[in-house]
Amino acid sequence: MRVTTERDRCVGSGQCALLSPDVFDQDADGLVTVLQEEPAEDLREQVAQAAELCPSRSIRVHG
Repeated sequence: MRVTTERDRCVGSGQCALLSPDVFDQDADGLVTVLQEEPAEDLREQVAQAAELCPSRSIRVHG
């Protein structure tokens, strides 16, 4: 699994960082940052939920 984001679409809601803090964080402006581009398989459910609940749909999960 690989995770990418479109930071220019991010609205800074922080749902991703709350749902999957091992994979996502927020920068000083509140925008998403990816901590692990290729997270372990056991994080798949958390990452998928973060992508699904992202209000700006700026998170993509590949593979």
